[in-house]
Amino acid sequence: MSNTNINTSLQIDKSQKQTWSYLALSATSVIWGTTWVASRIGVQHVPGLQVSYIRQFIAGTLLLIFFFIRGEKLPTWQQFRWLFILSIFSFVLSNGFSTWSVKYISSGLAALISAMTPLCVVIIEMIFFKKKNNSLLTFIGLFIGIAGIAVVFYENAFHVQPEGYGLGVLLGFIAMLGWSIGTIFIARNKYQMNPYYAVGWQMFFGSFIIWALAGTTNNNISFSEIPFQTWAAIAYLISVGSIVAFVAFIYTVKYLPPAIATLYAYINPIVAMITGAILLSEPLTLNLIVGALVTLVGVYIVNYSIRKKNIGG
Repeated sequence: MSNTNINTSLQIDKSQKQTWSYLALSATSVIWGTTWVASRIGVQHVPGLQVSYIRQFIAGTLLLIFFFIRGEKLPTWQQFRWLFILSIFSFVLSNGFSTWSVKYISSGLAALISAMTPLCVVIIEMIFFKKKNNSLLTFIGLFIGIAGIAVVFYENAFHVQPEGYGLGVLLGFIAMLGWSIGTIFIARNKYQMNPYYAVGWQMFFGSFIIWALAGTTNNNISFSEIPFQTWAAIAYLISVGSIVAFVAFIYTVKYLPPAIATLYAYINPIVAMITGAILLSEPLTLNLIVGALVTLVGVYIVNYSIRKKNIGG
């Protein structure tokens, strides 16, 4: 085969991979946006914590079985301890409380609160880790992001909200805070093991902690009382939300630049809002849309400023 043919073949292969990468990015953005709606469907007749621990137990068990078959060894005692701590922030607080929150607030609002994680990470590092080398661009992004959230809640302040709305917002912010702390812990403390295998253990540990929390807070019903729509939502969250989107995300990260691969984070809340409005008749007002877009612009600016600083220095 001539060099010309080889180069043409490589160009075609590269083009195909790039095409599949953008399709994978689209799939990740849409699927992870719809998981918020699936969670809200799941908690309509079942306590949120119960939906969360069922999902995490099944998903975590499947992941562990997969890696055991591939020959992964049990973590060391030190790794077990670290995985347990991470499970509290990354799955008990983050997933458990966010699933609980959509019992009381719209899936779009819950997704928007979750999207504020980069802002929260920057603020935590400034306050508790005395990180003072943030650029002016970072502070501009923080201001814009917080202003966007203010727009969203400004409208809500003048309307009568459904029962439990305040609790839902509080749970959403606790979930976002938990994910932010978990992100900082992972960044500052590297542990030598397969990250996907580690996620399986965190889900597994987290499911038992959430189960205990559900029991102590009376957030449980008999399994025989769980309706089909909740089981269907959980099945979607595990198979599509965890497995399919997870594989698509890995493919995206492998073949696209990080700046493009992480665009899903800005699309998720919009997908959640639109899907929630269509399937669940959730409110989709002009103020909510404008506030969401302003918030996501702020998040993007913060992420961009951090990437720029890391590249530069």
